[in-house]
Amino acid sequence: MVNKKDNTENPLKINRRHFFSQLSVGIGSIALGSLLIPDLFKSNNQTLGSKPLGIPHFAPKAKRVIYLFQAGAPSQLETFDYKPTLIKRMGEDLPDSVRNGQRLTGMTSGQDKFPLMPSAAGFKQYGQSGAWISDFFPHMGKIADELCIINSMHTDAINHDPAITFFQTGSQQSGRPSIGSWLSYGLGNENQNLPSFVVLTSRGKGNSQGLYSKLWSSGFLDSKHQGVLMRSGKEPVLYLNDPDGLSRSDKRHLLDHVSSLNKMHHVETGDDEIESRIAQYEMAYRMQMSVPDVMDIKKEPESITKLYGEDVQVAGTFAANALRARRLAESGVRFIQLYHQGWDQHGNLPSEMAGQAKDVDQASAALILDLKQRGMLDDTLVIWGGEFGRTNYCQGKFDPKTFGRDHHPRAFSIWMAGGGIKPGITYGQTDEFGYNVVKNPVHMHDFHATLMHAMGIDHEQLTYKYQGRRFKLTDIAGNVINDILT
Repeated sequence: MVNKKDNTENPLKINRRHFFSQLSVGIGSIALGSLLIPDLFKSNNQTLGSKPLGIPHFAPKAKRVIYLFQAGAPSQLETFDYKPTLIKRMGEDLPDSVRNGQRLTGMTSGQDKFPLMPSAAGFKQYGQSGAWISDFFPHMGKIADELCIINSMHTDAINHDPAITFFQTGSQQSGRPSIGSWLSYGLGNENQNLPSFVVLTSRGKGNSQGLYSKLWSSGFLDSKHQGVLMRSGKEPVLYLNDPDGLSRSDKRHLLDHVSSLNKMHHVETGDDEIESRIAQYEMAYRMQMSVPDVMDIKKEPESITKLYGEDVQVAGTFAANALRARRLAESGVRFIQLYHQGWDQHGNLPSEMAGQAKDVDQASAALILDLKQRGMLDDTLVIWGGEFGRTNYCQGKFDPKTFGRDHHPRAFSIWMAGGGIKPGITYGQTDEFGYNVVKNPVHMHDFHATLMHAMGIDHEQLTYKYQGRRFKLTDIAGNVINDILT
């Protein structure tokens, strides 16, 4: 009702002119605020598709992943893809109809001939499955019936950096979140005293490509989802230990004060990264107690250390990291990433690859056996493989004793085990030359979609809106390989 005396509206005593003038200022303030603080009106109720984050879309077969990444790309022809045709046609030039104008690296683009070279190792069939595995990997042969060997992997990248970045993040370009970060974002953390994503590195004697922190980065996700690199030695995580003279209670008192200041700053700015920083400080405080314990393999019985081999006693080796990976998995870490460098055999492949295989063969098999005897293999997905394959022809000088193989993205091999993957099968097939996939191709995006499916995630639904676009690990592609799922 309008009061005609003072032209105001009861009971607020606000006239129309004043109301609309203030409304326009308010709308302008909202618009300005949204520009200055993009997340000002972002809902705190983030979801995994139609479900709250932390709850999978469907019942997962795997609770955790241990990824044994062989950085540098081991040759499929010396691991799991047996090609007797290469023995018969050794030294012959690769037919143009097979290569079909494939892009080459700068290391072989100048070659006039591409002489075929058979495997530097013999092959045997193992287990009830009859899987072909090279003589470089006798211990893996003993667990053949636990493995799903995929011989039809293919990728888009032909050089190491974009190829390994593609494998770990779903994109050849830097800046995207890694697999472990996506899983941390979507499913959360099982152990509040340890990160959900841990990285361990080791180095063999072969030619090594660099490893960069972008491979375990959280990209545009909150930084609390990035991988934590754990090193060998007395200080597994840098800057985690307190300086001399600072007691545990002093540290707690300090963190409480820092946290209160950060919370005040968050109220003022609305920056969610401040909340991530608070969470990381608290996690670091708890990790001071949890990390030394979980990384201490001296507590393992002799029967277990023998299973992994002599190298397990040497800090920083693949064997030591494989055993630590099992301990981390047992403690609730969701994604454990191991990188073993040294697989880039452009020359001296027969001797170099034999040494590389010896570094990882026993420990890789031991990890599977260790998980199985603890009843953990059924819900732990283990993956073994590199970023692309190797050519069936010789790089450089034709010499069976010192030859090398160049990069080959068209076809290569990996294996998966446990966590809802069918055991004792070989999936996919290449041609008689081991050059092109001819049956059941598996692209990188298909691999990621299948991995996420095993963890109970529909890869199409786990997205994150950034710069106006909804991103996902599999980008705009990817199909779940149902044939390899239990």
